[in-house]
Amino acid sequence: MTTFAIAALLLIMLPGPDQALITRNALVGGRSGGVLTMLGGALGLTVHAGAAAVGLSALLVASAQAFTVVKIVGAFYLAWLGVHMLREAVRSRRSSEADQPAVPPQRSSYLRQGFLSNALNPKVALFFVTFLPQFLAADGGSPRAQALLLSAVFAGLYLAWFSLYVVSVEQLGRWLRRPRVRARIEQVTGSVLVTAAARLLTTSH
Repeated sequence: MTTFAIAALLLIMLPGPDQALITRNALVGGRSGGVLTMLGGALGLTVHAGAAAVGLSALLVASAQAFTVVKIVGAFYLAWLGVHMLREAVRSRRSSEADQPAVPPQRSSYLRQGFLSNALNPKVALFFVTFLPQFLAADGGSPRAQALLLSAVFAGLYLAWFSLYVVSVEQLGRWLRRPRVRARIEQVTGSVLVTAAARLLTTSH
C-alpha cells in the first residue's frame, strides 16, 4: 500500500491537463473555482475506477473501436476547451487594456470541466487497467475489493494534493490575477489542453 501511495502521488504531481485547468479556474473563480474543478476531476476518476472494478475498462482496452470513439470524443472536448482558454487569453488582454474586469463563468462549469476532462480521457482508463493490477496481492482477498480500495486511495491523494495546490495558488492570487499574468496563464492552459488533445489522438490502442 505504501509503495502504491508513493507511486500514485508522484503521478498526480506531474504537470498535466488537470493541473493547468485547476490553476486557471482557481484564478478565475477563486478557491471555490479551483476546488470545484478538483472535485469534478475526482468524480471523473471514480468513473474509471468503478469501470475498472467491474471490468468495463478492460472491455474498452480490448475493443479498438470503443477505444477510438472515446479517444476522439475526449480529444475533441480537450481541444474545444483549449481553444476556449486561448480566446479567454485574448479577452483578458483586451479587458486589461480597457480596465474592465472579466466576468467569471458559472460555478457549475468548473465542476463540469473537471469531470469531463477525466471522464472522457481513455488514458485514465488505461491507467486504472494497467497500473492498479500491479499492486493487487494474490493472497489479499477479492481483486475487485482491492482495486476499489486502491482507487479510493488514489482519489484521496488526488484531493489532498490539489487542495494544497489550490491554497498555494490562492496565496499567490494577487500577483497571478494581474491582467497580463492571467492572460499568460490562460494562454498556457489553452496550449496545454490543445497539446493534450493532439497527444490523445495519436495514442495507439
